[in-house]
Amino acid sequence: MSDLANKKCVPCEGNIPPFKIEEIHNYLKKVDGWTVKEDGLDGYHLTKDFKFENFLKSQEFVNKVGEIAESEGHHPDIWFGWGYAKIKIYTHAIKGLAESDFILAAKIDKITNA
Repeated sequence: MSDLANKKCVPCEGNIPPFKIEEIHNYLKKVDGWTVKEDGLDGYHLTKDFKFENFLKSQEFVNKVGEIAESEGHHPDIWFGWGYAKIKIYTHAIKGLAESDFILAAKIDKITNA
């Protein structure tokens, strides 16, 4: 695991450019199992699917992610149901990826590996 999980997300007000694909690939090596996707609306974003034994485990995971998101001031899009959760991370203000997105991904990885 990288040292990203020990960093703090920095609020973005749109005053920085999103990462270029080369930067994205460098940071992607520092997080486990995340995929980069691109769509016309949100630019590049990180996504990862998580599997669980049942609904309660999925809900517990999502609640932990919510606590991290609140403490970091950086909020992912989350979908969940019986035995699964899906997370999408990107910086809304720049419609793309920045270091804080990878920091949040690393912090989420840390709770799944605990």
